[in-house]
Order: sequence, then structure tokens, then C-alpha cells
Amino acid sequence: MAEVQTDRAFVQFKSLEYGWRAAFYLLTRTYYHKYRLYTIRGIISRWAPPQDHNDTEAYIRNVSRLTGIDPDEPIGIPSDKPSRWMAVGVAMAIQENGTESIDWFAMLRGWEMARNEK
Repeated sequence: MAEVQTDRAFVQFKSLEYGWRAAFYLLTRTYYHKYRLYTIRGIISRWAPPQDHNDTEAYIRNVSRLTGIDPDEPIGIPSDKPSRWMAVGVAMAIQENGTESIDWFAMLRGWEMARNEK
């Protein structure tokens, strides 16, 4: 079991790896494959829409700045450009939580878990 639910508002995971797995699954399977969102602007506009009281444009600018990927540039196919997708996920995590809680090894393990699921 990957989830440990003690908070009604947020999904909690038993480890950082499972949280990263969920994030990368969402980005590469749901946003890329299901919703066909290929750019930072497309992804962030769905993840943090302005109608939910987000400064969506500032979020887009920051993720673009952190990754070095233009907001409207296609990120690429996840299997061909894994480092770009990892960078987007990390930049979103930094936007949401800052840099203090980033565990780079957990992030890499989470990427592998997400990509190896069938």
C-alpha cells in the first residue's frame, strides 16, 4: 500500500518515493498521454488554474525559469526525454514546497517506479 491517509484534504504516502511516483505518473501518464498536455503552460494551467485562486502565470514562469524550458515548448516524449520531465516535476515541487524537502535519490527512485508500472 503506497498511501497512508490521515488528512482528508491531501493524499499522504508512506515514503517520498511513492509521492514522487504519483507525481511522475500524473505528469507522464495522465497529463501527457490522457490529456495530451505537452508543455509547461498546458500542465500548469491544469494543475494550478487561476479559477482556484492560483497565480498561474507566475507558476508557469517559475517552472520555466527553473527548468530552462520555454513555457510553450514541447517537453518531449517522457521515454525519450526523461530528464526534462524530471526537471518539470522537481520545479513544480520547489514551487509548491521550496527546496528544503527535496530528496534527490527518492525522486530518482520514484521516477523509476512510475515508468516501470504497467
